[in-house]
Amino acid sequence: MTGLATPERLRELFHPASVALVGASDTSGWGRNVYESLRTGGFEGRFVPVHPGHPTVFGIPTVPSLRDLGEPVDLAFVLVPTLSVEAVVEDAAAAGIRNLVVLAAGFGEQGDDGRRLQRRVVERATGHGITLLGPNGLGFINAPARAAPYGLSISPPLIAGPVSLVLQSGALASAMLAFARGHAIGINLLVSMGNEAMVTTADVIEYLIGDPATRVIALFLEEIRESAHFVALARRALEAGKPVVAVKVGRSVAGRRAALAHTGAVAGDDAVVDAALRQVGVIRARSLEELLVTAGLLATAPPLRGRRMGVVSASGGACDIIADRAQEEGLELPDFAPATVEELAEVLPPFTRAQNPVDVTGFGLAHAPAGRTRPVVRTLDAVTRDPNLDFVLNLGVLLPPLRPPDPSVLEQGIDQQAEIIARSPVPVVAVSTTCGDVTEYMRGVLAPRRLHLLAGLEFGLAAVGHAVRWEEWRGSLRPERRPEGPGRATAPAWVSGHPAGAWSETDGRRLLSLTGVPMVPAELARSAEEAELAAARAGLPVALKVSGPGLAHKSELGAVALDLDSPAAVREAYARLRQAAAGEPAVEGVLVAPMRTGGQELLAGVTVDATFGPVLAVGLGGIWTEVLRDVALRVLPVDRTDALEMLGELRGAAVLRGARKREPADLERIADALVRLAGAADLVGPSLRALEVNPLWCRGDEVEGLDVLVVTEGEADLAQGGVGDPGAPGRRPRGGIPPSRSGREG
Repeated sequence: MTGLATPERLRELFHPASVALVGASDTSGWGRNVYESLRTGGFEGRFVPVHPGHPTVFGIPTVPSLRDLGEPVDLAFVLVPTLSVEAVVEDAAAAGIRNLVVLAAGFGEQGDDGRRLQRRVVERATGHGITLLGPNGLGFINAPARAAPYGLSISPPLIAGPVSLVLQSGALASAMLAFARGHAIGINLLVSMGNEAMVTTADVIEYLIGDPATRVIALFLEEIRESAHFVALARRALEAGKPVVAVKVGRSVAGRRAALAHTGAVAGDDAVVDAALRQVGVIRARSLEELLVTAGLLATAPPLRGRRMGVVSASGGACDIIADRAQEEGLELPDFAPATVEELAEVLPPFTRAQNPVDVTGFGLAHAPAGRTRPVVRTLDAVTRDPNLDFVLNLGVLLPPLRPPDPSVLEQGIDQQAEIIARSPVPVVAVSTTCGDVTEYMRGVLAPRRLHLLAGLEFGLAAVGHAVRWEEWRGSLRPERRPEGPGRATAPAWVSGHPAGAWSETDGRRLLSLTGVPMVPAELARSAEEAELAAARAGLPVALKVSGPGLAHKSELGAVALDLDSPAAVREAYARLRQAAAGEPAVEGVLVAPMRTGGQELLAGVTVDATFGPVLAVGLGGIWTEVLRDVALRVLPVDRTDALEMLGELRGAAVLRGARKREPADLERIADALVRLAGAADLVGPSLRALEVNPLWCRGDEVEGLDVLVVTEGEADLAQGGVGDPGAPGRRPRGGIPPSRSGREG
């Protein structure tokens, strides 16, 4: 954040009382869009078109230049060609204008020449104290302030509300506004970020965290720049009780193709994004619709604290759909309390049952005895008072798209439901069965009664699941983690000065010993006789493997031998392994270690993500790693609570707990080993590319690493933007090392 993108300066930018449109023309579609968007937004301030060749534009007198304004405007929206933007910045400075929106493209997104031009424009603006949004951006819409200097047309009405949208895309905004309008989701601020040359997405998020009119922050992200700042702001938003919901595009397998070791291969860029966002309480939506429906729910509903959901519906089919989706979202559908069942028995028709979800059937909507309340209303009243529930999903708010000839009976039922919802001891979430638009008539009924209708069961249940999980994240918020262990400052000189590339296993073991990662005992032998003696000390059977720098895939080289159960087998294997590695430089010798049998293998490692930096991964080892891809991830640093949570997230967690009479593993010891592994990664510092213990063997309270791989980069690689510079935008790991399969020692 620069001094020109502080929350104070952004508040000034987003609340203009006067606007100049530079490059305005009756024949410019962009200019017409900006003018019409201002009118649609209800702008009532001073508007001045600027053009040197047209005396009027849109029927309004023009001025030839910003220098001719007489008095400065709060904002200049710049439509001129790319190469003319620098001159307009100078004109704005001379006119005393402090805020610009630059529409033109052809800057940082267009190669070296464009980047140089963008730097010059930003330097000029900075030198004059001008805040610049863009370039290559469409502007913003501030609905409550009635200011919509925006480069695409927007359709009325513009519904003001507590949801703010920050988009790393401009053209999506019109579609998102249309969906929000169609589902009565009120928008506070919408910003098209453009190239973020001065004002960044992180700057706008920081502004919105402190903006009292914003209750929910919704993001469309093509990439996460300034990752450390983004993470810190997400944490601040969680602490402040402002949900952040994001669509992050880029779900693909491309990240796995750049894998450095097995850890990188099973993690992948998108899986890391998922983990990183979840760690700081950012809800990740799968679509624009899910983004907006979730934001609308969080902006209008009371906190959904707890997973126990009650459901009131007039459709058995809808009840079935809800039951399936509830399970997918981790929501519970508990039985009603006996008192509720007894009360419902007096309300429901005899051909339905008082169970959760409860189906009042069409009878519940149509049957209205004289002087009595409809069954759907009475059912809702009973269910909201059930002590077994944390919240209620209500499908009883049914409205036609057009006003009926006599709406009194219909609206009386809505009034009754609104009264029940207002006094309910638990939150009530109204949802429609399908994702239909909320029409003008429907808005006129719902808004005065403070009712918000979620858009269909699919998006509605996804939004409910997100809201419940967000409350859990907020409730479990812990102090910011610090790396555990000795700390990077205490690392021996040989660690920071270690040659780049794949380390020898003996050096990898030395590294892990610094933080106490438990490893199976191993002895380095430099002759067949030494190997035989080492095997005797270790106890047969043993495993042998060549150790030396650069040997990241010993199994493929034939440099591993397992289950050696006699001195003769050890001697023969030693000779064979040395022959297999004869072409490898700097072989140190052959490691001799006891075999480990039974138990469970895990994969544990740290890989370095280009955006978020070091990431810890743990999953079931062996074939399960590749077949099930059952891996839990956390961006470092982590603590023991994080490590235990990771183990609990695995689909194979039951295996570790002793399913099917297996011996349970000591999860506390495994978690401790994971934290110590993360500490070893911290000791290596920014040169780390991968640190993997594969397998991490567990049997009861025995936990040992059987193999270790460490890969680092040199200073030249880091200077060129390798993974050692995780904060650099758009950078990806350089090169690639095939998956490490150095052989199983047990």
